[in-house]
Amino acid sequence: MIQRVPLLAAMGVIVAGLAGNAEAQTPAAYPSKPVRLIVGFSAGGPTDVVARAFADHATRALGQPFIVDNKPGANSILAADAVAASVADGYTLLLGATNHTMIPALYSARVKFDAVKSFQPICTLAASPTVLVVGPAMPVKTLEGFLAQVKSQPGKRTYATPGTGSSGHFASEQFTRLTGISMNHIPYKGAAPAVIDLMGGQVDSSFATLGSVMTQVQAGKLTALAVSSSQRTTLLPGVPTFGEAGVRGYAADAWYGLLAPANTPAAIVAVLHRVASDFARAPATLEKMNGLGMDAQSLCGAPFTAQMEREVSSYTQLARELNLKTE
Repeated sequence: MIQRVPLLAAMGVIVAGLAGNAEAQTPAAYPSKPVRLIVGFSAGGPTDVVARAFADHATRALGQPFIVDNKPGANSILAADAVAASVADGYTLLLGATNHTMIPALYSARVKFDAVKSFQPICTLAASPTVLVVGPAMPVKTLEGFLAQVKSQPGKRTYATPGTGSSGHFASEQFTRLTGISMNHIPYKGAAPAVIDLMGGQVDSSFATLGSVMTQVQAGKLTALAVSSSQRTTLLPGVPTFGEAGVRGYAADAWYGLLAPANTPAAIVAVLHRVASDFARAPATLEKMNGLGMDAQSLCGAPFTAQMEREVSSYTQLARELNLKTE
């Protein structure tokens, strides 16, 4: 018995040490303090609106404030850089959008982070379908009629975008390459002036996010020919998808999603997955997103990462073909 006491004592020390190590490796209950949610655009825009809706939901669900921090500038590069460089503890997050995966295509010499590898993609929260709309200068009612008009006048018909290198520009060029048509790009300084000129007949068409033209379509001032979502949107149930209208393989939805810094602990990622998924399913979210011309959406983890990787590759190739330089 005298010889066994030291052995038992030693075993107790080892067990206690192992328990202590396990305790040290397990993150404390998350969140235990306010969470900063950075947005790369000014207050009031679609990304900011989605961020604030999610922040309200997460605050109620997790019992700690999720505080939206608008950090506009350089097409959201400043916000993304701040999150990529932050401590990977779940207390600094990014509410990103589709333009995030365009950064490598347009600003490769300016960024210090990798648009995918520097982040832990959590989930998408909402999506806004791209919709092809025409104004009075092109009085067609179907996508088939639109393509016939454009093909009869190669390089003459026009499409408006919010600017060179914008998501609308990429969406338009993806379509022209897929269908083999030739159109004239008319860039504007924002979506609003583009829509005004489209309604006035100064330009023929636009590949726009649904939220930016839904009011005009519902009022009959613009005609929607097709939406880029995989199925018809409940916001415009009478408008076919591009696939239904005869153009298969065209995808140009604008997404809004939650990203954390790379190497965020798996336990924290799991909490954020759950809250983001619950947010996208909540009736209040569905109502709010529909009012903005968006659909609530929850694509999480590896599938979200894969989508981002595909977009980076596609946009980089397209920018090279278009010789876009915005450094």
